[in-house]
Amino acid sequence: MWGIGKCDTKYTLREPIRPVRNSYPRSASEEPANRRQSQIMKIMNPIFPLRSTALAAAWVLASACRATAQIPATELTLAPTEALSARGISADRVRSALLDVLTKARRDSAFPGAVAIVGTRDGVVANVGVGTLDWAGGSPPVTDATMYDLASLTKVIALTSALMQLNAEGKVDIDAPVQRYLPAFTGANKEKVRVRDLLTHSSGLPSWRPFYKETETRDAAIRLALATPLEAAPGTRMVYSDIGAIVLGQVVEKVSGEAFEQYTMRRLWQPLGMRHTMFLPPKSMHEHIAPTEVDPWRGRHLRGEVHDENAARLGGVSSHAGLFASGADLSRFARMMLRGGELDGVRVLDSAVIRRFTTVQDRAISMRGLGWETATGNNSGGRRLSPSAFGHTGFTGTSIWIDPGKGVFVILLTNRVNPTRENRRIGDVRPTLANAVIAAIEGQ
Repeated sequence: MWGIGKCDTKYTLREPIRPVRNSYPRSASEEPANRRQSQIMKIMNPIFPLRSTALAAAWVLASACRATAQIPATELTLAPTEALSARGISADRVRSALLDVLTKARRDSAFPGAVAIVGTRDGVVANVGVGTLDWAGGSPPVTDATMYDLASLTKVIALTSALMQLNAEGKVDIDAPVQRYLPAFTGANKEKVRVRDLLTHSSGLPSWRPFYKETETRDAAIRLALATPLEAAPGTRMVYSDIGAIVLGQVVEKVSGEAFEQYTMRRLWQPLGMRHTMFLPPKSMHEHIAPTEVDPWRGRHLRGEVHDENAARLGGVSSHAGLFASGADLSRFARMMLRGGELDGVRVLDSAVIRRFTTVQDRAISMRGLGWETATGNNSGGRRLSPSAFGHTGFTGTSIWIDPGKGVFVILLTNRVNPTRENRRIGDVRPTLANAVIAAIEGQ
């Protein structure tokens, strides 16, 4: 892979800055967060037997790095050469297109580092890493094993996949009222809100509210999410809503009887061999995680803890944000989706349910599927994907597009919010990359 290398790094350390008032609690919800991490680690094998590292709160003082230990990365399965030849795909041409777009974006300071992986149902066609984990001098180069904060990709990779499974098993009816599963979801007109409405972001719920400022514990934040009043009648408009995704996560927990991170580990990451995908990565993994923002709320440079403030208030585990993963792991997920829900002889999702969830639901309101975005020619998927393509983006600088019509997927992982979320250059990079990939695959 392009960009693999070693370096020696040393960070300039000082006493960590304590969170400001209303920050991530160091009492009530921190204990549940630690307990949830303990529970999740009990059901997975130790992956990284590595020493932990600390990151200076002031990123501007960081300089040169210490050597990072090798980690047992999820092995990339390469697409067979004969399969690519049969389709006229040149891996070198695709790799060159990725490298060109990402090198220019990094030079433009769109991100300190990025990993892009393109593949088919049979395996990876090309994977490219450009830049470093951090802007600090001497920071290690990124690789397909680098773990990123996926932000809102959590909504599709974890939440939507879980609901696909529960729907296929007859445990969640997407046309049922949410109150069937969550009686506490109360308020004017909320008896009319269906699971479908939450998945298509047409429930009438507002986009967001600052739970991290309004509450002090995970339980209080969840109660407030369930009690949040509608701003519009259900099914009349599309407003992308983190609150709706949080509510859906409660549906998964209520129906499955498991904590969200336990369910996804047992039913998704373990069966798919996604060894670098998890909530609450332990500190021993942090040196292999791309840092995100120098966060004014928490008063430190975030690394290995969720960037999203509301997810932090929820203990680091939420169905709207909080998942960490590597590019290699996401390539396995994308291959599974292109193969109709099966990978390496293990079926994870039902193929008919995948088609249902990734199809536009109500064109009068939006071009969204159930959980997933679809290709419109004007969004992050660019203008060259087929009408059957579906994908999503994450606030931290991540995106995934899967195109059954063209038989290809495009994954982009960056930490564009490092050191600040005000860096918005990623908006042009995503469609440019997708366009370049399809042009390279089609020999244009």
